[in-house]
Amino acid sequence: MKGNDLSLLPRVKDGWTFLYVEHARIEQDAQAILILDEDGRTPVPVAALSTLLLGPGTVVTHAAIGALAKSGCSIVWCGEDATKFYASGQGETRKSGNLMAQAAAWADPQRRLETVKRMYRMRFPEALPEGLTIEQLRGREGVRVRETYATWSRETGVPWTGRSYQKNDWASADPVNRALSAANACLYGVVHGAVVAMGFSPGLGFIHTGKLLAFVYDVADLYKCETSIPAAFRAASANEDGRVESMARRFVREAFRDARILERIVRDVPTVLGIRGGGEEPVEELDETTTGLWDPAVGVIGGGRNFSLAAERGEDP
Repeated sequence: MKGNDLSLLPRVKDGWTFLYVEHARIEQDAQAILILDEDGRTPVPVAALSTLLLGPGTVVTHAAIGALAKSGCSIVWCGEDATKFYASGQGETRKSGNLMAQAAAWADPQRRLETVKRMYRMRFPEALPEGLTIEQLRGREGVRVRETYATWSRETGVPWTGRSYQKNDWASADPVNRALSAANACLYGVVHGAVVAMGFSPGLGFIHTGKLLAFVYDVADLYKCETSIPAAFRAASANEDGRVESMARRFVREAFRDARILERIVRDVPTVLGIRGGGEEPVEELDETTTGLWDPAVGVIGGGRNFSLAAERGEDP
């Protein structure tokens, strides 16, 4: 891979989903990273890695962060078993077209309503009747999620009494709730990495609001019923060594692979936002080396030059 030639990098939809690391040192190893822990040295190619989740006890070198950033890998600092989100690094996008399109859809009440309805409808395998209100869509979604929990409870034999856990008393939750939190955290990490890599804002949510990951929650809800919920019940059913969280991560990784989750996120996010071109390219083309300047008459003009001389001569820039 040559320098910073982004055209040689794989698209986010072609990447792996995520890698969770804890109690280890991470160093650069040529165009890869090297994980050093009590089990030895593990080289990891980063060009096709979507998200690296850094748990407690991880030490990462400056060079390793540089290699990850150049490859477009999103870096998330999280709590034990990836159950808490602390901070993240940027993805590989260098343009703001998708972000501007997202902001435009968010700021227009009618477009936001249309986006919310598309997000709800996309969750259902069957077509819903036209003309449903937001309240009716929320109600149908509640029924769908409740039935998903009940179905997986019957199939795995794991009792389900409802979603319940305390952030400050993690161990008090039952295994299936702990597994569900761990699986959802992995889903949020992968969605967050994809959203940032595509140039969208993780905080500009449509259904969810008021949180820095509001849009991540919007997108993640499209896939929970087929990925994190089944993985959590399978993990709680197996739970062989008492480490239900690690089993949930393993099962949800398999679910991501089977569902081709990254490929679908890249396709689905522009679709729900109503962005033309499927999000493969930014809505507004800007020069790679300079930043565009907004103009009320023509939209965007080229930057990177001084307009004072033209203005003094009375010329139109």
